[in-house]
Amino acid sequence: MLGAERSTLSELAKMTAASQAERTVLEEEFNWLLKEEVHAVLKQLQDILKEASRRFSMPSPGLEGQLKQENFILGSSTMDQVKGVLMLQGEALTQAIQDARNHVNQALQLLSSHDQSYHFKTGAEVNKLMDAVMLQLTRARNRLTTPASMTLPELAASGLMKMFTPPMPGDVMVNFYINLSKLCLTLYQLHVLQPNTTKNFKSAGSSVLHNPGAMFEYNNTKFEVSHIHKVECVVPWLNDTLVFFTISLQLCQQLKDKFTALPFKSSGFLSSLVSGTTDHFKLFLTKTLQ
Repeated sequence: MLGAERSTLSELAKMTAASQAERTVLEEEFNWLLKEEVHAVLKQLQDILKEASRRFSMPSPGLEGQLKQENFILGSSTMDQVKGVLMLQGEALTQAIQDARNHVNQALQLLSSHDQSYHFKTGAEVNKLMDAVMLQLTRARNRLTTPASMTLPELAASGLMKMFTPPMPGDVMVNFYINLSKLCLTLYQLHVLQPNTTKNFKSAGSSVLHNPGAMFEYNNTKFEVSHIHKVECVVPWLNDTLVFFTISLQLCQQLKDKFTALPFKSSGFLSSLVSGTTDHFKLFLTKTLQ
């Protein structure tokens, strides 16, 4: 009977040794991820986002004339005889592009605060950083893929109506917005409603595109949209930027997945776990053989 117990305990000892060796390999992999792989991914992310940020570059004070000017001809897929010609400098045209640039810069600041000299101690710390970077990248991408809704009074009061020289006529409003890689221009022709009109007045709500018949009040004057015209064109560097965002988000998620796949939280965790398990086994073995 004692021989059988010794044989069983011998097998248990072999299994424990094998398990300990496996855990040691896993911990070495974990430490390598913390010390090497994380910083390699952070460097890759920085390179990609710097390239994306370069697409949004604005001139330094006194160097405005050095920024490349881009000309775009916006056309319509319908038979409407409407065409727009725009000169675009950096991201000065739409708030969405400015917001996207700001989110990219915030992501870069997060990454640069953990340079090569920084030592990550836990997988949770890495995941927290990746979550913060992904949040900024998702917000940047959403600003380019989801046009903002505006009321007609908000549009009338926006800076978009003040950027034209000479000023736009009082019965015309325009809106610029980004939709994926397209720059869109919507022109609204307005009709002034008489103060004593018997027509039912109902102010329109927020929308990306308002339909004919939409009414609003601005500066104590009531208007109705009589016609709308929409033209658009592709801005190639916006498509490049969206690709950069997608690649960066994938890199962040892949790094998170690597730590999720490992069954421990921090450097040294397995060593203490294995040591404790081995001590308990030795105690069990000693008591059994007595």
